[in-house]
Amino acid sequence: MFLSGRQTEILEIAKAEGRVLVEELASRFSVTPQTIRKDLNDLCDGRVLSRVHGGAIFPGGTENVKYEARRSIAASEKQAIGRAAASLIPSNSSLFINIGTTTEAVGEALLGHHELMVITNNINVANKLRIFPSIEVVIAGGVVRGSDGGIVGEAAVDFIRQFKVDYAVIGASAIDTDGALLDFDFREVKVAQAIIANARHVILVADSTKFERTAPVRIGHLSQVHTFVTDECSIESVRAIAAEHNVRLVETARRPS
Repeated sequence: MFLSGRQTEILEIAKAEGRVLVEELASRFSVTPQTIRKDLNDLCDGRVLSRVHGGAIFPGGTENVKYEARRSIAASEKQAIGRAAASLIPSNSSLFINIGTTTEAVGEALLGHHELMVITNNINVANKLRIFPSIEVVIAGGVVRGSDGGIVGEAAVDFIRQFKVDYAVIGASAIDTDGALLDFDFREVKVAQAIIANARHVILVADSTKFERTAPVRIGHLSQVHTFVTDECSIESVRAIAAEHNVRLVETARRPS
């Protein structure tokens, strides 16, 4: 397909950041939102971007987005989710935190807690929490992924199985309309499954962009968690599953009625 200069630049921004928004692009290029929407529609028709509410994402389908780019996707939403999830975890408790940019946001929000034992396969979380004397950090052994600092593999699974903790904080790369929790790396999924199986209360943290994506490997199902913290859940089937299985749904962007 032929791309204009502006469309080429939009594509480069999407590649770097993972997501582009209509209003931000309109301001950046000093054009109307309608012009940007046409650009995005052209790029999506050419299958180089995938349209989502308010903008578009790169890449689409079952391709993963680079970890650094994922940090910038829904960054403020992840921070709010992190604070909300951390508020559910009391001091003097033990917990798992697994791999993901949203789980990292939970880790950052836990810095005011006391007497925590945090077991993690996320080097980024361990590095942020290790300097706080009131938080004991235990890190899993295994293969370290260079892309995101995640520790995966059978050694990590065996390590996780040695514990039984009060809480687990898990993420997912995608959430299907039938409640399936999905990810890209089979090795990471095995660790996540061990975490779910060895926690008394499982907290799923995922922003609403995860409803717009898909991934090939099944972690589990929404019915296996106790609390789901997100910015907004507009998928009625997911809301129904949460209600049916007594999963507490916490939406940080929804005002209390």
